[in-house]
Amino acid sequence: MISHLKGKLVEKNPTHLVVECGGVGYFVNISLHTYSQIADEESVLVYTHLMVREDAHILYGFADRSEREMFRLLISVSGIGASTARTLLSSLSPEQARDAIASADVAKIQGVKGIGAKTAQRVIVDLKDKILKFYDISEVSPHSNNTNREEALSALEVLGFVRKQAERAVDKALGQDPSLSAEDIIKLALQNL
Repeated sequence: MISHLKGKLVEKNPTHLVVECGGVGYFVNISLHTYSQIADEESVLVYTHLMVREDAHILYGFADRSEREMFRLLISVSGIGASTARTLLSSLSPEQARDAIASADVAKIQGVKGIGAKTAQRVIVDLKDKILKFYDISEVSPHSNNTNREEALSALEVLGFVRKQAERAVDKALGQDPSLSAEDIIKLALQNL
């Protein structure tokens, strides 16, 4: 198993990297989250997961260990392949995915392209206990301050923002700090709108 690659960044695209180690260029599939985390420096460290199939050996790369662990948890779910897991991690950060699973937020997981209601529910059923245990978080959602979230959303709607846009901005603000007050959520959300 290849645990990580440390070498020269030869090519960087939103879907893949080419990392040269000891004269060998490794093609590494990545998520958009990893793409945004990897700096355009000459030397790079990428944590990897090698998938061995009958017809191919495919290398997936991650900017940090937590994203790799989330990827491994996701592909352990029946019906979630590497491609779907990568799409999920491109749509949600590892923290957002963790929080959505821990709080049984079916809608957030189902919002990812290629994941239907049944698959989203299966992800939650299969992974919720593992996530709670692995990350040592309580049953209560990190976003349990839903009253603050709802207050912020209402305020943004009153200001004339579309609900979907407002939800994205509010969730992004809560992703940075789940303990924010409604006022702070609104301030951060306005910066993202």
